[in-house]
Amino acid sequence: MDKPTVAGKSPVRVELEAGKRYAWCSCGNSANQPYCDGAHKGTSFTPLVFVAEETKTVSLCLCKATKNPGFCDGAHKNLD
Repeated sequence: MDKPTVAGKSPVRVELEAGKRYAWCSCGNSANQPYCDGAHKGTSFTPLVFVAEETKTVSLCLCKATKNPGFCDGAHKNLD
């Protein structure tokens, strides 16, 4: 199985808008982190597409090691 590229060793805080659709980059290769720009093409990765249920600020994962895909769970603290 392919391993994702670590795009950053800390999360990025973003404002999500209620009802808006987002595509979180799962491969780590997008130039538009934390969002997908199609850089996963030709890999086993696909973006995590979701619709925000409410308008709020969240921490999106950049290390790609989260057990809660899309959202930071602190996994970056265990990276080398």
